[in-house]
Amino acid sequence: MYAIVAIGFNIIYSATGVLNFAQGEFVMLGGMVAITLASFLPVPVAVAVAVAIVTLFGCGLELVFFRRLRSHSILHMIIITIGLSIVIQELALHVWDEKVRSLPYFTGNEASSVKLLGAALSPQVIWVLGTAAIVVVLLQLFYKRTLYGRAMRACSSNLEAAMLVGINAGNMRTAAFGLSAGLGALAGCVISPISMTHYEMGPGLAIKGFAAAILGGLGNPMAAVVGGLTVGLIEAFSVSVIPSAFKDVAAFAILLAMLFLRPHGLFGRPSGVSVREV
Repeated sequence: MYAIVAIGFNIIYSATGVLNFAQGEFVMLGGMVAITLASFLPVPVAVAVAVAIVTLFGCGLELVFFRRLRSHSILHMIIITIGLSIVIQELALHVWDEKVRSLPYFTGNEASSVKLLGAALSPQVIWVLGTAAIVVVLLQLFYKRTLYGRAMRACSSNLEAAMLVGINAGNMRTAAFGLSAGLGALAGCVISPISMTHYEMGPGLAIKGFAAAILGGLGNPMAAVVGGLTVGLIEAFSVSVIPSAFKDVAAFAILLAMLFLRPHGLFGRPSGVSVREV
């Protein structure tokens, strides 16, 4: 899940240069909307509709807020995303209250765990891993094989040159927000049966996803996967060293260490360094 949230950070950052700290709220909204719809729709349909709704919501945020504020500095944009995160969280509290909810397991249940190298994996964990793998593969195909994906990469690489050849940069930004929101919503749906869903879950996921994105290197979706898996594994293993109540310290420690020691990430390049110099 940290990997998918980190990918969402990378998609928006690549297209707009903005760090969207409301990314965790997309995860929360996806789970909450799917849970509401699942009360009168089959779970697969509820998940699909929830992803579509949150995708449109992400596009709407870009059109209403960020497109009107393009002339503002990156710092102002980041502050706006933090404010949006708080507003969305409070709205979710009023709509769904503070109760913890969850979707049912997509297949099987906790009792039907799969044994792997001495560890018991619930069927939903396999769904999570499979979803992350499929997202990465489809995203790579989208960026490399489709005209729209190539246009988005062009805007990320050189915005002025992309606009000179006729690419609508505004539409690319809107698409980036929508794609990021949809991936976040999908993550929220598949993780809901395991971690449960509540209105306050977004900020924690955003911070850990940001740590994963920084660890891998901003702007590189594949590096985000490595960063997400690394943050998750370190957090899990830290429980054997420190009390579980302090396991969140691991993600923050990784984030601080990377910002101090290698701010461009494990797979990123320092700003101002050319490919030839590397």
